[in-house]
Amino acid sequence: MPKLEPYSRKLSYSYQLGVFPALMLLEARPECAARLLLDPRGLGNEGVEKLRQRCAALGVREEIAERVLRRESKKDNCFAGLVFNKYDCPLDPAANHAVLCQISDNGNAGTALRSLLGFGIRDVALVRPCVDAFDPHVLRASMGAFFKLRVKTYDSFDDYRAEFPERMLYPFMLDGAKPLNEVAPRAEAPFSLVFGNEASGLPARFSQLGQSVFIPQSPEIDSFNLAVAVSVGAYAFTQEKMGNWELGIGNK
Repeated sequence: MPKLEPYSRKLSYSYQLGVFPALMLLEARPECAARLLLDPRGLGNEGVEKLRQRCAALGVREEIAERVLRRESKKDNCFAGLVFNKYDCPLDPAANHAVLCQISDNGNAGTALRSLLGFGIRDVALVRPCVDAFDPHVLRASMGAFFKLRVKTYDSFDDYRAEFPERMLYPFMLDGAKPLNEVAPRAEAPFSLVFGNEASGLPARFSQLGQSVFIPQSPEIDSFNLAVAVSVGAYAFTQEKMGNWELGIGNK
């Protein structure tokens, strides 16, 4: 087998570290799994053994690779991970989208992806310059949610807009025209929730695109963390569906 290189954008493969996220990968994208990496200290662990059994059933090769796990996780307690082949994933034009523009923090991006899946938004556009969606630290922060989403990276917001020209846009801005609680209940689907960079937010021109919104907040803080803002926004725009799911009506 070829030597496993330190992760970079240029590689055709990536690493999903951790037992639970790796199991999520096998559930959602089993065809992409290439190699199971193990640390001997994890052998016998219930989760690790479940992962080994699933990989054996799929014909995925396993190997002892504690140094690779330590190198990629930058931790000493990562006992299993999967090497998987990267893949392309177009967005569903009929679904609601989240658009994350120029997100620079891996942890923020991964946590936002997990929240979006939790609130039923499965289509996510990333706009460059931004994190690498396949970076192991983005994947780890998403806790495997990434593999149940459709995530596509665009060179610019204009490229995204050209592909989906008709849908309603809801840019989240500190100086948005209307409060979230006023806009969300009347949202026109399919819609796109648009969020900006952690430090600078969205450029002023976004106030002219669709219906800009702001999240009402206490004057004690200047803004919410990106992942928090995405979570609050996604919940507000999907709470009716969330209620249906709670009643067992919706389709998860």
